[in-house]
Amino acid sequence: MSGPNGVLIIAATPLGNPADASARLRDALATADVVAAEDTRRTRRLAADLGVRIGGRVVSHYDAVEAQRSQALAQYVADGLTVLVVSDAGMPLVSDPGLAAVRRCIDAGLPVTCLPGPSALTTALVLSGLPAERFCFEGFLPRKAGQRRQRLRTLAAEPRTMVLFESPRRLVDCLTDMAEIFGSERRIAVCRELTKTYEEVLRGTVGELASQVEDILGEVTLVVEGAPARQVDPSDLVAEVEARVDSGMRRSEAVAQVATDAGVSRRELYALVVKR
Repeated sequence: MSGPNGVLIIAATPLGNPADASARLRDALATADVVAAEDTRRTRRLAADLGVRIGGRVVSHYDAVEAQRSQALAQYVADGLTVLVVSDAGMPLVSDPGLAAVRRCIDAGLPVTCLPGPSALTTALVLSGLPAERFCFEGFLPRKAGQRRQRLRTLAAEPRTMVLFESPRRLVDCLTDMAEIFGSERRIAVCRELTKTYEEVLRGTVGELASQVEDILGEVTLVVEGAPARQVDPSDLVAEVEARVDSGMRRSEAVAQVATDAGVSRRELYALVVKR
């Protein structure tokens, strides 16, 4: 059982501009018993920029030690301590360490809370000019060319706006592969150094930007337009509905699922199923 005040706090940190730090983050840095930081030097520098003195113990919490460190962090919470988890920038767990500690605390019935704040994912999405009602996050693509191209092939038909992180060193190769697999006319926004002095957002098609990003430096977030909607003939979906009904699904439910997935009229599809 946890102590009376033990809690794991997952906190977002500024992407680059310290002024984006919330008052709650400042308080947590000053009062937490343990601060688990992806890079302890960056966290101490952030605290100094904010005029905050870290009052608790600072421990490293990067990818290579996350699994083993999570057990100790959960034990601190169980002992009644406040543990603050921060990454270099943005929200922990979003392509950054933190998940293992959250899972251990949840499994042990220990309190977990979050201090919301900056995120490169949502910041880039808003600045991209692409639809934001429905989107998916893919994190970093694989480093190896063959694996990257395979991942892109699985995403080629994704209808939602896609958000990805990429290294500037691999950016040209990534966009070249996208132009071939997604098509050169797919719209994209290349966002770099978000919230920092040299923030830049390049917008255009994959084909256009592939030749414009050779000298880009800094943190890069890509926002890619989803695949255009397929033109589907409802009569081609009748067999799929019947297959689901044969497997035990109610006809109305099967029609609803197939029609929604294909983007066609439920009423029209249902009429075709009944007629057949």
